[in-house]
Amino acid sequence: MPLESSASAFDVSGVAGNVSDEVKEFLGNHNNFFASFLKPGQRPLNSFANAIQHRVKVTELSVTEKAEEPNKFEGRAVLEIEVTEDMVNAVGNIHGGCSAYLIDVASSFALAVLSLHMTGKVNPSVSQALNVVYHSPAGIGEKLRLVNTTLTVGKRAESVRTEIWNVTHHRLVASGVHIKMLPSPAPQLKSAL
Repeated sequence: MPLESSASAFDVSGVAGNVSDEVKEFLGNHNNFFASFLKPGQRPLNSFANAIQHRVKVTELSVTEKAEEPNKFEGRAVLEIEVTEDMVNAVGNIHGGCSAYLIDVASSFALAVLSLHMTGKVNPSVSQALNVVYHSPAGIGEKLRLVNTTLTVGKRAESVRTEIWNVTHHRLVASGVHIKMLPSPAPQLKSAL
């Protein structure tokens, strides 16, 4: 999907990193990024955890050479969010399902920044596997930093490592590896004989 901005401008001055301001504006403005996956004429849905998704703030977008693989690059996206009541379990700590959801959403930003930097477009992909390890709790009002780094990007599959850090208490909350793949093409209808 080509880079297109909505009418509402996004202030890129709060986004660190070495990618272009155009890429920062596109990914920093949730309306641009998530709307880029809609088909023409399709309206945005009030989808699962939409309110949480739109509270995530992009703070860094970078593309660097991979130290271990010469001639390859990695995307890095750092996002932040404060833990609120709609993100927690019955005892007031971030719900494991919410942590997994944040890894799912945030990891896509690392893939998108790499793709936009390299090709000027975002290729939609779908989850194939998500492996999450839970390390420590985070409570209401605590600030989280989601650090996402691409691992591999192939023709059909791609993977990202995500760490969710509790900025308030300086500890790791959860980590995960998200494997995504290009969606299969829609089946062709057989014509009647």
